Amino acid sequence: MRNVSAPPQPARSPALARLTIAPVFLVVGVVHLTQPHLFAPLMLPVVPHPIAAIVLTGVAEIAGAIALFVPRARALAGVMLALYAVCVFPVNINHAVHDLSTGTGLGWAYHYPRLFIQPLICWWALVAGALPWAPRIARPR
Repeated sequence: MRNVSAPPQPARSPALARLTIAPVFLVVGVVHLTQPHLFAPLMLPVVPHPIAAIVLTGVAEIAGAIALFVPRARALAGVMLALYAVCVFPVNINHAVHDLSTGTGLGWAYHYPRLFIQPLICWWALVAGALPWAPRIARPR
């Protein structure tokens, strides 16, 4: 009788996810705080106080990046950063539409990957949060 072993199970790597996504959110958060004028033209018209929203999102990104390294806050941080990535998606679309329709700013080389990477950012944040139900990273064979 042949011994057939089970296929390898996917392994989660929340530590690697934390070490790679936290610096991204930290740097972007600092840029939101130090240079909010860069983001102001991208804000949707329905946002009543765009600079305040930009500063608050910077604080949220920094707090989330730090919280990923606090065991008791890790899961909540992962969920909140994933939700944040979902919430800013309309701004990313607005940015792409503006730049591409006016021929100013960044072109498709920036916007195409940026729009399509958003689900990856959500997944990445959930893995970093080490949630038991988080999407898994497949183990290399």
